[in-house]
Amino acid sequence: MGKLGFGLMRLPLLDPKDEKSIDKEQVCRMADVFLERGFTYFDTAYMYHDHESERAVKDVLVKRIPREKYTIATKLPLFHLEKEEDLERIFNEQLEKTGEDYFDYYLLHAMSGERYDNVQRLGCFDFISRKKAEGKIRHIGFSFHDKAEVLDRILTDHPEAEFVQLQLNYLDWENPKVQSRKCYETAVKHGKKVVVMEPVKGGTLAKLPPEAEKLLGAIHPDWSNASWAIRFAASLEHVMIVLSGMSSMEQMLDNSGYMQDMEPLGETEKQALAQVVEMIHEAAKIPCTACRYCMEGCPMNIAIPDYFALYNARLGDSENLAYKERYAELTGEHGKASDCVECGQCESVCPQQLSVTHYLKDIAKAFEG
Repeated sequence: MGKLGFGLMRLPLLDPKDEKSIDKEQVCRMADVFLERGFTYFDTAYMYHDHESERAVKDVLVKRIPREKYTIATKLPLFHLEKEEDLERIFNEQLEKTGEDYFDYYLLHAMSGERYDNVQRLGCFDFISRKKAEGKIRHIGFSFHDKAEVLDRILTDHPEAEFVQLQLNYLDWENPKVQSRKCYETAVKHGKKVVVMEPVKGGTLAKLPPEAEKLLGAIHPDWSNASWAIRFAASLEHVMIVLSGMSSMEQMLDNSGYMQDMEPLGETEKQALAQVVEMIHEAAKIPCTACRYCMEGCPMNIAIPDYFALYNARLGDSENLAYKERYAELTGEHGKASDCVECGQCESVCPQQLSVTHYLKDIAKAFEG
């Protein structure tokens, strides 16, 4: 089915301020190109686009495309589960929203050591195994945000998991917190295929420091920054799918174009990316991927990823008042960075394990001082 997956997490919008306003006409055109170029894997989840992404699947795929032409992956939201009845209720809701009779790939969403006890208590693995036996799921797995030793324990306990979805990119490959390489090697040790999420790290690796762009451009002038990141992940032997959250036709044409006949990276390319990692670290940006997990339970309704993006964009241009004006607009609908009560909810769910409360203090100083 090709190694490129279409992530339905950052779709084009009719209204940039409304996550529900998915531009379905554009997404339909993007999906057609994706399928025409030999790719089939579409990835959605219960909470994406403020719970509207799964509904978009019905209009973009189910109503238009023969079922055998595409594969769908979606996820059981572990952060919404309190009792066993929730599993059946949410699963049935997902079938209804998508208009599907079954899911090709079904994942326990955002597994971590902290959530694992609840997963065990509610029998989540038994539930998805039962749905597989009923023909409602073809393949079962989980997405994962934690250390390699936790992944090793879960895969040891549950060999029935067929694949693991990992955050994997060249910037996090040796990151001691994210542990991309160690988690990948752990999955391989257990004989599991890997689905890659955040290969471009939420767009971070599409916008590189000028010296990094110059370095990569000297090697392959026709490669986009994002393509370097996706090629890195796709070059790994045990990677089954590399997800890209494409939000425009331009991104779709770029990614699907080079991924049709992609050659694995060689040593020259790998060494160049190692240098780029050093350059990025020197730029000292907040490495947020804008997944927005942090906002769901924020008691002060702070627009954390939006403030992080604004702060990063401001670097090198700190005297530009436009950034403060944009911050003021955002605080009209959301809490200020200084409103943070340091409850820790955001940090407990952050896949990047960022010190969110610390960064919010920096942002308050930059925009409110």
